[in-house]
Amino acid sequence: MQYRRGNFKKKPEAEFHRIVMPRDNEVIGVVTKASGASKFIVQCSDRFERVCSIPGRLKRRFWIKENDLVLVKPWAVQGNERGDIVWRYSIMDRDTLKQRGFEIPM
Repeated sequence: MQYRRGNFKKKPEAEFHRIVMPRDNEVIGVVTKASGASKFIVQCSDRFERVCSIPGRLKRRFWIKENDLVLVKPWAVQGNERGDIVWRYSIMDRDTLKQRGFEIPM
């Protein structure tokens, strides 16, 4: 039995991708500081500064740094102080969100 090595063609990249839009009570925010242990200080578009964490099911999915644009879901209890980061936007998504009328905190 022979195994193939390195003869795989790359698939062409898609020209566009979907952008996750905020639903229900989700807000857009900018990470201002990484506090360690998957906790971040996020300045949200509703003028609140929240301590946000990455839920366990998403911890290994994306890598978050300072000044990243994220989607935050506030907690039911202490909603103005804490939340969960549910998505990280790319640099290109920032412009698209501005065009669609979403407020992006600076």
